Amino acid sequence: MIKSIDRKTNRVILSYKEMLGTWEENIVDLNEGMTVNGIARETEKSKNGIFIELKPNLIGLAEYKEDIEYGQNVEVYIKRIIPEKKKIKLVITNSKKIKN
Repeated sequence: MIKSIDRKTNRVILSYKEMLGTWEENIVDLNEGMTVNGIARETEKSKNGIFIELKPNLIGLAEYKEDIEYGQNVEVYIKRIIPEKKKIKLVITNSKKIKN
């Protein structure tokens, strides 16, 4: 998607993130109480949690677990969806040692 064109510097600014859908569009088929697959994307430095990618533009936060690594496939339980804050609270139920 073309975000802007700067004719003075002859630059075109592109973005693909908008093509992945909004938070609201991506959360539609997910509900509290569901168990879904995701990918571990980042561990908080303070070990408070692990960010899990549920869809390309949808991330939730799971409680920290010692044996989870970046890129690892995990199965998560959707504990809570908070639409007004665009947050998803998750619980890791199973981790697989297969990396993407």
